[in-house]
Amino acid sequence: MNDAMLRALVPAVIGVLVRRGADFATAEDAVQDALVEAVRVWPDDPPRDPKGWLVTVAWHRFLDSARAESARRRREELVDEEPKPGPVSSVDDTLRLYFLCAHPSLTPSSAVALTLRAVGGLTTRQIAQAYLVPEATMAQRVSRAKRTVAEERLVRPGDVATVLRVLYLVFNEGYSGEVDLAAEAIRLTRQLATGIDHPEVAGLLALMLLHQARRAARTTPDGALVPLAEQDRGLWDTHLIAEGVGILQAALARDRLGEYQAQAAVAALHADAPTAEETDWPQIVEWYDELALLTESPVVRLNRAVAVGEADGPRVGLAALAELDETLPRYTAVAAHLHERDGDPALAARLYAEAAHKASSLAERDHLTRQAARLNQR
Repeated sequence: MNDAMLRALVPAVIGVLVRRGADFATAEDAVQDALVEAVRVWPDDPPRDPKGWLVTVAWHRFLDSARAESARRRREELVDEEPKPGPVSSVDDTLRLYFLCAHPSLTPSSAVALTLRAVGGLTTRQIAQAYLVPEATMAQRVSRAKRTVAEERLVRPGDVATVLRVLYLVFNEGYSGEVDLAAEAIRLTRQLATGIDHPEVAGLLALMLLHQARRAARTTPDGALVPLAEQDRGLWDTHLIAEGVGILQAALARDRLGEYQAQAAVAALHADAPTAEETDWPQIVEWYDELALLTESPVVRLNRAVAVGEADGPRVGLAALAELDETLPRYTAVAAHLHERDGDPALAARLYAEAAHKASSLAERDHLTRQAARLNQR
């Protein structure tokens, strides 16, 4: 059994322990211990029932922890009432764990870390490596999150929108470390989609698949960013595109439009264009109009200004941009692009250089610096 299949069992095993009386935080720790033991033992002696094996080992780890806390009468009683060995319940608590890990009192970063631990089955070291932070820092973050939800049972109704935001945050974190967070987010969203029939879950899954389909073309071999218009579309994954479009069409047919479906529709129109010149920009503008109504997000309106510039000309795009706050992230970069298209390379070069100083990542800074240098060499 590979790591992904092993991690997929984690939420169900945690759910069994919680139903037996373990608190969430201790159950999650016990399951992590069981996973470590599985990695050590299974290659030479694979179990016939992997889930049952994990439940047994995790429950014994929990009991060991309970015995160590002898002053706590409730845990002592749990020791006395240890369930007799038998078949493991087939009830899957994965969906409830999603909602628990996206508890409204958690910060976004804590919710993401707890989701990756409890639902994704990642170790603290793997999560820390993916987020480029020290393992001790991530351990503290996870511990605080577990303390926050320790008293919550798996019975409260969850907020689908919060769960989806957490998964989208995971997807957008990039690809650092030994665990590909984008692929992990897709796996978790697929898992969520099997447990809940909701068009926005489908919309988010479609959006992730359509973005992931372009991944191989987004950077050069040395890591430099490649703008969408310049990407080699032969590198795009047509199977992921077809799957994403199919999922999106089924979601849109339900006539319950949400922000992730609208974002996926924009991504699908980009994916459908054989070349950058054949992109259906007027329809993309229409989808950004829908998205702006749904979210009232200034970032959406910024992206809409780019689309308007492509559909109706750079001066119309600049007029749309002028309505927005100049302190928005990427505002200056968008202004540079539109001024270049409007035939003012000197102003565009200056704006590209200014945008480079404001860039949030090294790759983006280098890309904008190269754009400025390109125009200055004319």
